Amino acid sequence: MQKILKWFAPVLALGVAIFIVFFLISINPSEELGSVKPLAHANEAVLKQPKKIWLNHFSQTERLGYFYPVNEVYIKVDLNEQVSSNTIYRLSASLLDPYQLFCLKEELKQHKLRYYLERDSNGVELLIYSTDIEKLNSLVRVLKNYQISANVKPYKEDV
Repeated sequence: MQKILKWFAPVLALGVAIFIVFFLISINPSEELGSVKPLAHANEAVLKQPKKIWLNHFSQTERLGYFYPVNEVYIKVDLNEQVSSNTIYRLSASLLDPYQLFCLKEELKQHKLRYYLERDSNGVELLIYSTDIEKLNSLVRVLKNYQISANVKPYKEDV
């Protein structure tokens, strides 16, 4: 048993070395590449041959007598027409309490208004854009019953 263990380590090392040698020979073939030319800098401009592009096939179909169907749309725009300007109003209210948010949503359902809620670290802010100032003012009066402060201002777009 002692003799087997004494020779096991060198035999194992020799086997691994032979395996590595055969592996390196197999991944590095010894054939010389005869067709390889050394790199040289050429001062001449290289002319590239045009590539075959699939779009070129479609451009040749017109010559062959086939035309692909195309939808054409003509729009006439009268630039002299007066644009009627309706004043847009903005109602903004800041909400801190979830109960206020619930009450606000219920009132907005009754008034049938579209709204935008924006959440940030300070709470929730409500934004409503409408041209009907009477409806917005009535909503402000109703929101005062829930201790929600809201204000209506004319909306101006940033130009």
